[in-house]
Amino acid sequence: MTAIIGILCQDGVVIGSDSSATFTHSAQFRTIEQIVKKIEVIQGQVILASTGPFGLAQRYHEIIKEYWGNGKGKGKGHIEIGKELCAAAYADFAFTGVRPGQYGALVALPCSKTGAQLCEFSVVDFQPEFKTKSMWFASMGSGQPITDPFLGLMRRVFWPDSMPLLNEGIFAVTWTLNHVIELNPGGINGPPQIAILDSKKNQAKILSDAELAEHTNNAKTAERYLGKYKEILQGKNVADIPEIPQK
Repeated sequence: MTAIIGILCQDGVVIGSDSSATFTHSAQFRTIEQIVKKIEVIQGQVILASTGPFGLAQRYHEIIKEYWGNGKGKGKGHIEIGKELCAAAYADFAFTGVRPGQYGALVALPCSKTGAQLCEFSVVDFQPEFKTKSMWFASMGSGQPITDPFLGLMRRVFWPDSMPLLNEGIFAVTWTLNHVIELNPGGINGPPQIAILDSKKNQAKILSDAELAEHTNNAKTAERYLGKYKEILQGKNVADIPEIPQK
């Protein structure tokens, strides 16, 4: 069970996840749940977050590590890189009889031709889909029925006509993860994990606990601020809340 989120920003990419891994005896019987690392930074430039069996995530990590470490994507466009990473995974998984529909991933990578990119490798068929200016977020895992609507609401409220900036993307991912973790459908638990790819530096990193705490506080402040709107409905303290401009 998992919740992973990716946002393509004007100046980079943000990918976040919960921290819970569920051990199972069978599809119907779970044994234990514990905190694990779900986001990996590869070669200091690529971010990988996975949904599905942990063993397949290990194998895809090694595929990307070998591909990127040997410079196979150098000078290529992001579409070509996505197809090659897909084909490499298909070959590796087929070698041991892995059927489609078991594993999916979000990958952030820098491209010399087109800048920072966010690619969704679908659980259904693992075909690469790159996010765009008009479709700039993605979520995967068992928490998707909660994360997608929440992200859609934030897009409509905060960024109806543009992609967020990197710092704003971190805020959106943090708030969404805290939301789905609090509701906790089927083994999704904290703490949140977030990594960023800075397009200006072409470098990726996992945010520290202190950096995460700052954005968690921002999300809680936004919730408290939003909660004050009911005072407008009740006719109280309206002077403390900025008036919403009418179009």
